[in-house]
Amino acid sequence: MNVKLAYVGGPTALIDVAGLRFLTDPTFDPAPGNYKSTATTLHKLRGPVRSAESLGHVDAVLLSHDHHFDNLDHSGRKFLSRAAQVITTPEGAERLRGNALGLAPWQSFDLRALNDVTVRVTATPARHGPAHMNRGAVAGFVLTVLDEPEHAIYFSGDTVWYEGVEEVGERFQIRTALLNLGAARVPEVGPWHLTMTANEAVIFAKMFPEATVVPLHYEGWAHFSESREDIKRAFEEAGLVKRLQWIDR
Repeated sequence: MNVKLAYVGGPTALIDVAGLRFLTDPTFDPAPGNYKSTATTLHKLRGPVRSAESLGHVDAVLLSHDHHFDNLDHSGRKFLSRAAQVITTPEGAERLRGNALGLAPWQSFDLRALNDVTVRVTATPARHGPAHMNRGAVAGFVLTVLDEPEHAIYFSGDTVWYEGVEEVGERFQIRTALLNLGAARVPEVGPWHLTMTANEAVIFAKMFPEATVVPLHYEGWAHFSESREDIKRAFEEAGLVKRLQWIDR
């Protein structure tokens, strides 16, 4: 399968597979910026390297969740109407309406490319922090070309490592895994990390031995507690650095 990746910034990447173009968690606001919610204020430090206008046609947005600004900012929200389809959680689709489709975990939606190839999008479980804390519904997604199910692509969304992520490997042969890392932490919810740590990404790599790991969402915001160097070091210490693929800005 021919897969092309382009990094926009934060959790936002363009995935080109089988002639279809998918965009993850759109964030296009310039930096710096402050985003206040009821519980916390997020601080954006770096803006995207590409504008929304420069991307051209997008067949589907893979939106892990709509209720946190670092995964869907103001400009990203405006972009949604330009995509042919927005795929997100059922709760998010109810809020967004329009072209938004909500998928519960393990539900699927098929898109057909011009070359008559079908790409299936399957929603996967995600947990945005510790088990005792409800931070709203979040989803990951798996992309599979129906004629090549052995080459699945996984976008984790904002999740920690837990049994729901492990189950993805029991159901799919993941060859490319875009993981939201950075070990996000905000003081308002205590010491717990809200996205995968570097060590959890190493666990993922061991549990998904055929997957190339592509880090996303580890820079550009003040609430990340781990950097690119932390991720690289963890994979080097585990002897897995060759499994990493960085898509630079």
